[in-house]
Amino acid sequence: MTDTIPNPESEGPSGGWGSVKSIARILGDDKPSPMVLEELARQNKPGGVMCVSCAWPKPANYHPFEFCENGAKATISDLTSARCTPGFWSDHTVQSLRGWKDYDLEQTGRLTHPLRYDEASDRYVEVSWDQAFDDIGQTLKSLPRESVVFYSSGHAGLEASYLYALLARTYGNNNLPQSSNMCHETTSVGLQKVIGSPVGTVVWEDLEKADAFFFFGQNPGSNSPRFLHPLQEAKKRGAKIVTFNPVVEQGLVSFVNPQSPVDMLTGRETQISDEYLQVKAGGDIAAILGLCKVVIEADDAAVSTGAARVLDIAFIEEHTVGLERFIDLVRSTDWSVIEKESGLSETAIRRAGELYIQAERVIGVYGMGLTQHSQGALNVAMVVNLLLLRGNIGREGAGCCPVRGHSNVQGQRTVGIAEKAKLIPMDKLKALFDFDPPTEDGVTIVDAVKGMMSGQIKATISLGGNLVRAVPDQKAMEEAWASQDLTVVVSTKLNRSHLFPGKKAYILPCLSRLERDEQASGPQSVTTEDSFSHISGSVGKRTPASKHLKSELAIVTSIAKAAVASNPKLKWDEWTADYSLVRDLIEATYPDQFRAYNERMFEPSGFYRGNSAHNRVWKTEEKKAVFTTPKQLNALSFDDAEGRFRLITMRSNDQFNTTIYGYSDRFRGIEGTRDVLLMCREDIRSAGLSEGQEVKLVSDFNDGVRRELAGLKVREHNLPKGTIGAYYPEANVLIAIDHHDELSKTPASKAVPVRIEASDL
Repeated sequence: MTDTIPNPESEGPSGGWGSVKSIARILGDDKPSPMVLEELARQNKPGGVMCVSCAWPKPANYHPFEFCENGAKATISDLTSARCTPGFWSDHTVQSLRGWKDYDLEQTGRLTHPLRYDEASDRYVEVSWDQAFDDIGQTLKSLPRESVVFYSSGHAGLEASYLYALLARTYGNNNLPQSSNMCHETTSVGLQKVIGSPVGTVVWEDLEKADAFFFFGQNPGSNSPRFLHPLQEAKKRGAKIVTFNPVVEQGLVSFVNPQSPVDMLTGRETQISDEYLQVKAGGDIAAILGLCKVVIEADDAAVSTGAARVLDIAFIEEHTVGLERFIDLVRSTDWSVIEKESGLSETAIRRAGELYIQAERVIGVYGMGLTQHSQGALNVAMVVNLLLLRGNIGREGAGCCPVRGHSNVQGQRTVGIAEKAKLIPMDKLKALFDFDPPTEDGVTIVDAVKGMMSGQIKATISLGGNLVRAVPDQKAMEEAWASQDLTVVVSTKLNRSHLFPGKKAYILPCLSRLERDEQASGPQSVTTEDSFSHISGSVGKRTPASKHLKSELAIVTSIAKAAVASNPKLKWDEWTADYSLVRDLIEATYPDQFRAYNERMFEPSGFYRGNSAHNRVWKTEEKKAVFTTPKQLNALSFDDAEGRFRLITMRSNDQFNTTIYGYSDRFRGIEGTRDVLLMCREDIRSAGLSEGQEVKLVSDFNDGVRRELAGLKVREHNLPKGTIGAYYPEANVLIAIDHHDELSKTPASKAVPVRIEASDL
């Protein structure tokens, strides 16, 4: 069992000169507009532009630079000088591009014209916007309403997202799956069930007052680097940080602040984690139960001696239900079982538990390392259990902090992009727009993919994203996507989803959030929501990559005009001309959350739309926060077996979701390749393998389908025994579409059952 860890394989901390060099390399590759430095200087500030990468919030008292390495890469990528014009297709067929890597597709540059797939030549050809919208509209009108999916990636602003949801419902369905279905839908479902809120409860001020942070399956170094700044400040004031993660992530080991001249000149590091516990993949339920056991044992001891209680009894009695049953399970679970399921020793868990008890205010932070499991919602509930024991939700410096991915993934759900009808104020939509909204639930991503495979889904409109590459069962998805009658993808750059066109297929190029959006009433602004439920405005200032681009909102309204029956209350042209009118509609639909929307959108750090659980108002069925008694102590839907490994899919330091910026994963010491299989030394030896040997991974899901990923080189890495790692999205080919969280249907990408075969077999 691994209790403590040495520094990971990479040399040096996160941040620092490594971050600067990485940004410089991307600058050299993309050769962006000279105005990129001005863009970075105004990023995440009032009157500027919110980052086009992740959804990490920004402080009201901002620093001179409020961007991170990932945000800089995304900005540089959007402002690249490279252009993918219609002429590109003179030299390339769709079939030939299927052999290209994701990175190579990214390097073709910004799309410049609307394109239609021509089957006869196997190429995309230029098409006018009017022709594209007319054909899309006519095709949509001809299809059964329930057979069309309106997917969104989590990037488009609140205004376009609201109208996109309205487009789907006026068309006739609630088929509005979103990228959160693949990552944090587990949060939306899991938190709603136990605290009555689908999002995290903390705000920025809580970060400044917390005494301890407990991390579960989240990697700020690669996924939300700006988080490292408040963590560094927390360490300076004496706060403790405890991390549970199968992978040793450099951002949670040490950090050199690239905005600190002293740090940069001296190399001074801030040690981040006080305890780092390498829980095995799928073992978090047992690990957290162990933490709870430490707390409950300490409380039992306090009761027996008459000392002050360790549990927050007043909070528990007033605000929670279910403690007795949960405590009974905790007391009856032997430490040997906890050790077996978590892969951690009792001693290590006790050290972490003592730090939790000593802290007055604790924030529980988690990411996809918890949500992407067959029992992901139970993982989330266990974090809440831990916090509830000492009243660490709904007070200053404490709370639940899921870290979201894409820059508006949470906000899109807020304004109506949701497949569950009960989440939408349909009565208000009916009153505002004089139509009868559909009442049947729509499809999730899993449902949509299975529908494509069965032929029930016949068309998909994709507002951003790279859905074909992002989902499980990738090979089957490629065939299913191409079998549709219509595929439409709104994009800034070429990606793999474009390479499997439907019978009719369109690529519709859009503006970046960084670019000037001129409409009939003048330049427009858009808004997004961050992970802390704050709404902020963005003003694009850069010259568009092409004069032929349209905004995401203009594309949405144009499709709506072509596909939806005319209605005087549906003022698509007026809304396109002036986005403030759309914000008025959002305020009318959600008045409690968007009061004085247009007036407040440029407040420093954004305006807070509120969160009931933050105020200890529990909108659960029980009207209280709920302790959950786990039905099992691992997050898996399969048993261990001889030769079976638990695969975690991972992101490198040089990517954002499916976008690959390069081949440098410096935190793991991997350069020039993504075709690696990470294993601990003991697993390499016991499997009869050797460092550098080429192998293939084969799915061990036992559903009769052969799934494999070949051409991987074995590389020794610091991982728990039985846990192995490979990169996302390449490893998606190994994940069965039916392997997902029980409640939310989020793909179980962080514990995939696989076997290893030598490549010559």
